[in-house]
Amino acid sequence: MYYTHTTDPLLAAVSERAHRIIRELEEFIAGTVIPLEKREGITRDGATDLPVLRQVWKAARERGFFHLMLPPEHGGPGLTTVELCAIKEAVSRTGAALSPHVLGEWNGPPRVGYLLGHVSAYQKQTFLDPVVNGDKGICFALTEESAGSDAAGVKTRAERRGDHYVLSGSKRFISGAPYADYAIVVAVTDPGAGAKGISAFFVDLHAPGAKIFDHYETLLGGHGTADLEFDNVQVPVENLIGAEGEGLKLGLSRITLNRLLHCPSAMGLSLLALDMASERCRTRKQFGAPIGGFQAIQHMLADMASEIYAVRAMMYATAARRDAGGDIRAEACMCKLMTSETAWRVADRALQIHGGEGTVRGHFIEWLYRSSRVFRIANGSSEIQRNTIAKSLLKTKAP
Repeated sequence: MYYTHTTDPLLAAVSERAHRIIRELEEFIAGTVIPLEKREGITRDGATDLPVLRQVWKAARERGFFHLMLPPEHGGPGLTTVELCAIKEAVSRTGAALSPHVLGEWNGPPRVGYLLGHVSAYQKQTFLDPVVNGDKGICFALTEESAGSDAAGVKTRAERRGDHYVLSGSKRFISGAPYADYAIVVAVTDPGAGAKGISAFFVDLHAPGAKIFDHYETLLGGHGTADLEFDNVQVPVENLIGAEGEGLKLGLSRITLNRLLHCPSAMGLSLLALDMASERCRTRKQFGAPIGGFQAIQHMLADMASEIYAVRAMMYATAARRDAGGDIRAEACMCKLMTSETAWRVADRALQIHGGEGTVRGHFIEWLYRSSRVFRIANGSSEIQRNTIAKSLLKTKAP
């Protein structure tokens, strides 16, 4: 086995609090979540019924896991960035199909935590509290057919008419949308103002004219992504988040930390892939001996372990820099770039080591091979990360 969270040298400085939470999470996932998956026949490629997800949300909330990513003033323990990375990595490494839902990453508190200081009392009570408590699900709807990496290219329109806005347009590839009751929708309120004419709203996805189209699967499987369509949906003025024109700023304010916290999920899966590949090398025999005895296989394992160690060290160093008050805009992009690209290479080698068995639909390595490709696109493609990194290097410095 590769390092556990208690023997990992990169986690030596992580607090005992984080190690305790990790142990409790691992026990919860092994004792509650995975048995639930088996009873319900849940796989990574199949759709999960919303009532089942609500069971996970409720159980996680009762154990105190659902609020882990929130600040203390809103019910969370106030974890450091390093602690969050260690915890997210450990959850991902369990390999459980429902593991992201334990922390509410698709539809829960992590989706709204950054807004808690920007919303009205009405919005907090009506939208955020039910999400934080696991009673409702929410998604973040920015991406459109012509507005992905170009966030300012949003075309969805919200036109004010008296005490409400009329919302029209569509959003694509919205993660968590099939399980959402509400959406944070970014839309144009002043077409002539460019990026400053974009606003954000809480939208009830059960309102007349709002539709969810869960008609496709991505490489991730699981039917966790959908399109949203808004046909003259009436949105009360009270649902405007902040002021008009602040939508893009609010939406982008979550990007830097999100990019960094995307990394431990990729690394957790990479660590699991390395564990599985190592075990395969010990147990799979060819020509009368375990395949781990062949130098070509050993070199693949060595490359996997070395690359994982390097990018994890980079990730934890960046998390520590943020905890110390440093600016990590460029470093978060570097981490996102390197972890996603490394996850892809690790998955490719793990599949190669598993041979034909690793290509069978339903095998974890086969799913990992597909899903690792998505890491290079989700939360900003590798090309966008490189753009941001280069701009930070070429920025003209004051004399």
